[in-house]
Amino acid sequence: MTRIPTHERDIIEQEIYLPMLIKILERDRLIIEKAPFKFNNPYLELVEQAIKLVQKDLKVTKDHLRKQKTKVSEVKRDSDFTMYSFIYNGYEEFHNYFNPRLRNRCEELLRIYIWRQKNKPLSK
Repeated sequence: MTRIPTHERDIIEQEIYLPMLIKILERDRLIIEKAPFKFNNPYLELVEQAIKLVQKDLKVTKDHLRKQKTKVSEVKRDSDFTMYSFIYNGYEEFHNYFNPRLRNRCEELLRIYIWRQKNKPLSK
């Protein structure tokens, strides 16, 4: 049984997913820069804006965890699972995450961050 409240665990999980998402977006940016698109800049701008939004949310997450004196660290990884250690209120808990679930959640977050930009009104 976990001692971490659900809302706090959601924030802790952001500490796992957001850095992964930044790595994915930075890798995609490099691919787009080299891709033979006729116009690379719109794609690059989309990815760069997504990176900025993720970095902003990651800063908020890190600040919250620092205030709560909560720490997150990867303990071990194999082909199927990744184990993380969460230190919350002086208690250490270990949580296993199924690697395909981590990948799928990153993909969901990528869609969210791209759509957040796409739905902004066009400036004239």
